[in-house]
Amino acid sequence: MSAYHSMNPTPANYGAFDLPRKSDFPAALLAMAGHDLRQPLQVIQSAYEWLECRLAHASEKVQLARAERAIGRLAEQLDRLTGALLVYEQSQRIELSPIPLAPLFRRIAAENDGSAREKGVEIRVHVTRGLVVSNPVLLDSILRNLVRNAVKYTRPGGRILIGCRRAGENVRIDVCDTGIGIASEHLSQIFEAFHRLDAAGADGLGIGLFVVRRAAELLGHGIEVRSLAGEGSRFSVLARAGE
Repeated sequence: MSAYHSMNPTPANYGAFDLPRKSDFPAALLAMAGHDLRQPLQVIQSAYEWLECRLAHASEKVQLARAERAIGRLAEQLDRLTGALLVYEQSQRIELSPIPLAPLFRRIAAENDGSAREKGVEIRVHVTRGLVVSNPVLLDSILRNLVRNAVKYTRPGGRILIGCRRAGENVRIDVCDTGIGIASEHLSQIFEAFHRLDAAGADGLGIGLFVVRRAAELLGHGIEVRSLAGEGSRFSVLARAGE
């Protein structure tokens, strides 16, 4: 993985700090949309599950499966939007504390295990006793988006590893994959809003890595990316080690 991109803002101090308020109107609209759209999506999903048990012809089941996948993509996009809202809300006041990484890694892996298995992708978690000074909501959002991206862009038979290692006074949290990789000329663009790594073959709004960048900036965490097209990628978050 020879291509490299780094974003290293000044580390945040341990404790809490305020940031300037932004307009609450966009966040309110997003919150209402998330609430109003989630319920009908759940109703539609339940209806499709009911229909699946009653269809007899293979051609009908194929069409139903296509519709179910489309609904699943809508649900994922809604999760991305509500995740962005969480980052916005947390940005008003940042609370930092020591966070053990092992339970966080296990939970993120478990949340993505189903979608990974459907693709024939294996997720592994590195055993660690490490802690970092961070915000639990924002760090969770960063890792969730990185692992979701890894699952999305890793082909069947591939592997994803979630782990960490000490780097001086910091801990480097890694999400490694054997996916499609990123060409070096695109590395500087991947954290922009609405940019997708594979626009021709991927669904979604392209805000996952934008949320990662925004959350990392708020926390003062560094981000590094090493990738090689066709070989895979390593996304790393550098946070101050906890005691």
